[in-house]
Amino acid sequence: MFLRLAEQYRSVVEDLILSLQALAASMQKQGLVASCYLCGEGRDGHGASFVANLGDNHMVRLLVSDFGISWVESRNGQELVKLEGADAIQELQRVALVLQAPDEAASLGAALPARP
Repeated sequence: MFLRLAEQYRSVVEDLILSLQALAASMQKQGLVASCYLCGEGRDGHGASFVANLGDNHMVRLLVSDFGISWVESRNGQELVKLEGADAIQELQRVALVLQAPDEAASLGAALPARP
């Protein structure tokens, strides 16, 4: 059972990395500053670092690897929010919605809040 769960987690990480690469490329096409760097490979695990500038010195970073998933959001160099695991993925989904369809996301109440 545990081997199956480990393989499922690795698959989730791989899917998330592909999604991060696509999101970074999409943001870059919109003229936004975003990057996704891959790190590691093979049996030692692998992961990615996604960083995006949301404007007004508002930055987000998502780190994903076989060892975990974390989200850090900062403004003016100060950390505002740090999330792990499923919460980190949900926050990424919320931000992706706003960035990819700002008008539609706002009508659904998903607009990015003004954080202090």
